[in-house]
Amino acid sequence: MDGSEGPFAAPVPLVALGVVLAGLLMAAVAFSAEPFLPDAYGPGQDARAYWAAPAGDPYDVGSVGRESAYLYSPAFLQVLAPLRELPWPPFLLAWTGLLLVALVLLSGPILFVPVLALALHEVWGGNIHLVLALAIVVGFRWPAAWAFVLLTKVTPGIGLVWFAVRREWRSLGAALGATVLVVIGSALLAPQLWQDWLALLRSSAGSSTVPGSVPIPLLWRLPVALAVIVWAARTDRRWLLPIGAMLALPVIWWGGLTMILGSVALQRPRLEAWFLERIGDRPRDGRPAAERAPT
Repeated sequence: MDGSEGPFAAPVPLVALGVVLAGLLMAAVAFSAEPFLPDAYGPGQDARAYWAAPAGDPYDVGSVGRESAYLYSPAFLQVLAPLRELPWPPFLLAWTGLLLVALVLLSGPILFVPVLALALHEVWGGNIHLVLALAIVVGFRWPAAWAFVLLTKVTPGIGLVWFAVRREWRSLGAALGATVLVVIGSALLAPQLWQDWLALLRSSAGSSTVPGSVPIPLLWRLPVALAVIVWAARTDRRWLLPIGAMLALPVIWWGGLTMILGSVALQRPRLEAWFLERIGDRPRDGRPAAERAPT
């Protein structure tokens, strides 16, 4: 993935352990999906909003921090429409599976087990931070992926400053152009929903900290996020971009910290080498993994 593929063979026991843990997690989700208890410890506390939002008026109960409040653009809901036809338990299973796929794409097979431990809360809750991290990583090669960021959490889209600082105007244009095309297509289908979403964004502008979130307002975090992104772009440190985007989240839930796994993906060969050394494994040529790590 954009140069993040590791040069090392994954130890079979480690891969088997990852498969078993992912299977156990899916089984736990299936077993616990019903009954759904708001604000409890059951799975899908965030994903419930994507399934339960009424197609005709998804923003009726929308406000930051409210149970099952849908806060993203109408385009996201339209894309999920076929999946939303499923009953709640199979929807949640499918959504959890998608998050695990995103996690594997970010971590690779070698790092999946330790990374799953870090991302367990996020996968269990069913938010989109892992997909955001994946979109940012993929966005270096296919900038149109940034449309997902801009049409969901919105403010992490400040990461597009990376392309502006580096004068990569074609990439910036592709990201913005793809977003505009999605907006136009979605608005043609449901213009009123776009008006409702913009109204929701205006009314929620000051809600950057709520109970249970990291208690640092967006206005404090945004300048730091911008500084990180600008410095990353000027020094060619791609791995810093997911961190800068994470700092710009409208509200940083604790699960939102998993966006750092985008940085893991962008430093994967080095981290794989370090991890294999720690578990006593060696790469395929028999040399210590550290000798194969990129500089």
